[in-house]
Amino acid sequence: MGALGTETRRFSDVRRHVEGISQKMLTQTLRALERDGLVSRTVYPEVPVRVEYALTAAGLTLREPLRALELWSIEHLDDIEASNGNYDKV
Repeated sequence: MGALGTETRRFSDVRRHVEGISQKMLTQTLRALERDGLVSRTVYPEVPVRVEYALTAAGLTLREPLRALELWSIEHLDDIEASNGNYDKV
C-alpha cells in the first residue's frame, strides 16, 4: 500500500513504485484489494482509457500497522536471512 499512500495513482505509476512485480500479479493484487474494499478503482472514459487507484478509508487505516511491520522487517532482516540460509542448507 506504500505505492498508493495518500495519493491517487495510475496503474503505471503504481507499478513503478513496486519493484519486482509483474503486470499480471499487480493487476490481480489490485483487484483483490478492490474486492476487499481497501482500494478504489476509477475508470475515465477517455481515449486511451485512464484508470486510477486510491486507498479507501479502510485502506488508509492499514498504513500505520503496515509501517510497523516494515520497520520490524528492516530491524530483523539479518536474522531472517540467517534463518533462510540455515533452512536452505538442510
